[in-house]
Amino acid sequence: MSKYEKKLIERAVELDKAIDAGDDFTRYVDAIIKKHSDEASIALLKKIGRTIDSTSYDIKVIELSNKLKDDLINYYGYMKVVDICRADKIYDDGKNLEDLLNELSSLIGLANVKNKVNDLIIYQKVQKMRRDNGLHTAKSTLHLSFMGNPGTGKTTVARIVGRIYKKLDLLSKGHFIEVSRTDLIAGYQGQTALKVKKVIEKAKGGVLFIDEAYSITENDHSDSYGRECLTELTKALEDYRDDLVVIVAGYTEPMNKFFVSNPGLKSRFNTFIEFEDYDAEELESILESMCKDNDYILSGQASKLVKEYLAEEILDKNKDKNENENFANGRLMRNMYDDIVMNHAKRVVDIPYISKEELSLIKEEDLGL
Repeated sequence: MSKYEKKLIERAVELDKAIDAGDDFTRYVDAIIKKHSDEASIALLKKIGRTIDSTSYDIKVIELSNKLKDDLINYYGYMKVVDICRADKIYDDGKNLEDLLNELSSLIGLANVKNKVNDLIIYQKVQKMRRDNGLHTAKSTLHLSFMGNPGTGKTTVARIVGRIYKKLDLLSKGHFIEVSRTDLIAGYQGQTALKVKKVIEKAKGGVLFIDEAYSITENDHSDSYGRECLTELTKALEDYRDDLVVIVAGYTEPMNKFFVSNPGLKSRFNTFIEFEDYDAEELESILESMCKDNDYILSGQASKLVKEYLAEEILDKNKDKNENENFANGRLMRNMYDDIVMNHAKRVVDIPYISKEELSLIKEEDLGL
């Protein structure tokens, strides 16, 4: 062990004892030395900064914090620390917390989801204030389960959550990695664990979004690769809980079975959010929003026909259980929009001296209904 490593460890232990609030500094330093983790370095620097800025600590704690920062610079070298801090800025889109909350609020529908996420944010903000003031905080995980049909906004909300958690200093980067079974499971025995570790390493500091997570173990009795993946994933959920959010998503019923069959995995998740299907009015708003964002506008008659069509679709869905489970929600509107725009293009392409209004107006015949 080098003298710089030794000094880092000693100072971190001393600071943890002085604050008497767990072993956060020691854990970060341990990850820096053993795993060469940039994420741990960023988290350590941020914790040092919060400690120095806090009005709750005496001069001894402030001095120890500054010395630990100097020890980290001596360990890495000044330019390496600058590079680590610069990398942390890559995932910052310039939006503040209020901007991101407004972005979440502006999503169409999803009232239950917004309430749940806002409750989470309020809770984490208070936990942060308690940490900054040297008070005990719960060691609950940030991992989430999103359940519902396709096209209900699960991926969109997951991205926003990651950026919000970054602003709350709960994640060091806030970036978003989306994977499925094929990204996690290899074709040879023993290779899956390495594949999962690589994905985890890439996702650390941000959000790992696993769509159709139940597919990992849907053939549990014969699929040893799936069990290998789950073992490695469950370990990562615990090991990196301080700087990684894993969000598993999928249809409600398969996700419920997934957690029932894997109680060890379920215990790593604190929050389960149900994404309900959109109603006809919300679906119409989604289509109108797509049109507006792309400089199209529905005529009065076209709007009326869309309303009637969507009301009929919702009615059919509620009558048929199978139809309900396969309802495409936002994807239905995306496909409908793409068809409408193509139909519009075919109708107007040969109009001589076409006006701006004609290039923008969606008529009844463009709907293809």
